[in-house]
Amino acid sequence: MPDEPNAFQTALALILGRDPDLIGIVALSLQVSLSAVLIAALIALPLGAALALWRFPGRGAVVVMLNALMGLPPVVAGLAVYLLLSRAGPLGEFGLLFTPGAMVIAQVILVLPIIAALTRQQVEELHDDYREQLASLGVSRLRRIPTLLWDARFGLTTVMLAGFGRASAEVGAVMIVGGNIDGVTRVMTTAIVLETGKGNLPLALGLGIVLLGLVALVNAAAHLVGETARRRVG
Repeated sequence: MPDEPNAFQTALALILGRDPDLIGIVALSLQVSLSAVLIAALIALPLGAALALWRFPGRGAVVVMLNALMGLPPVVAGLAVYLLLSRAGPLGEFGLLFTPGAMVIAQVILVLPIIAALTRQQVEELHDDYREQLASLGVSRLRRIPTLLWDARFGLTTVMLAGFGRASAEVGAVMIVGGNIDGVTRVMTTAIVLETGKGNLPLALGLGIVLLGLVALVNAAAHLVGETARRRVG
């Protein structure tokens, strides 16, 4: 087993040398997480806006449940998707288990409540400010959704970045439904766990450095979007 200084130097060499194994794992990670965030956003943005605008019996319970699901344990989401996609499950005939598609589904389940709940909060606050103006113009609630979503686009971009950060750093659910198969479903987080256990510290460290860089980039982007939004309001 290499000592830590040599392992770190080798890890940097793998990154700078664009090691094929490392690049393949990173590329699959980005593909899965970006797909999950995009699918989740397409569902969660209008859902969160609708919850902000409409009042109906049981709405409070729906909001509470949505907020609670923001903290859904990844292994629970992974287990639920596994049961759905296994041979005995209702979706087993599609053969999605242990494929990138299963990993996308698991991450959608984790990310969707975050985007929907935070969208509801932002749109509800925005609607309180513009309620009278929109009503005087005769804009229906349905037509208000795209208007308010567009006006809240800077804040919602930050929300989506938060969702991406959650998806890209997740390990439990994708390990369960993906199986961590080399070249097929091995992403950064699962590869780090496996390679560390095998004693392959250079690859584990290299992936860890890339993952930390990705998290830092996402946080920097979120900060930049937030600052842009504040200057726009000011």
